[in-house]
Amino acid sequence: MPMVGWNPSDGARRMAAARPPRGFLWRIGCSTMALAAVAGLALALGFLWFVWRLPAEEITLNRDADGIVVLTGGASRISDAIELLAAGHGRRLLISGANRSTNQSEITRLNPEFARVVGCCVDFDRSLNTLGNAIETRRWAQSRGFRSLIVVTSSYHMPRAMAEIAHQLPDATLIAFPVVSDRRRSEPWWGNAATIRFMVTEYLKYMYAQLRMRVAPTARATATG
Repeated sequence: MPMVGWNPSDGARRMAAARPPRGFLWRIGCSTMALAAVAGLALALGFLWFVWRLPAEEITLNRDADGIVVLTGGASRISDAIELLAAGHGRRLLISGANRSTNQSEITRLNPEFARVVGCCVDFDRSLNTLGNAIETRRWAQSRGFRSLIVVTSSYHMPRAMAEIAHQLPDATLIAFPVVSDRRRSEPWWGNAATIRFMVTEYLKYMYAQLRMRVAPTARATATG
């Protein structure tokens, strides 16, 4: 039995009034797509800027510093850092992120010509990531009173390494010594799909690190993340 005083058209009108107008939904959709397009363009331009800044050739170092820190991971990083130490560019060397097999005996075996300088002036830490490298570098530099450092790492890793160490040691002078691989010198990064993926991944890690340092500047206290 129909309800007295109730008109089905009244219910339909109420339901229509409760729905957002189609024009409003269309504007929300367009705004979302526009924001996504702007964000995508910004990331693409940022990536090109990131790659453009990466050195394609190793530099000739004409400055000295109190200490040298090398972040492990590339084949020739440690040997390049030891050569800088032996040449007198720094008083001590920190090998940061060294695995358990990387010790004075092993490095001396691989670089016998530098046995004396390795025996007297090389320290190690076992940090697991770039943030950990930066925190251990801060502890090492502060414990020895170092106020200037030469930072040795691969060219693609240098922007993130410099950003993390500068965040931990804002008053220190940092001098970049990028190690450029033979592959990077011999072929363009855009010529290999695996290299492109690698560069994009490193760029995203760099952007994440920058965001983390701005949103949570107190992350200096731990080596996680």
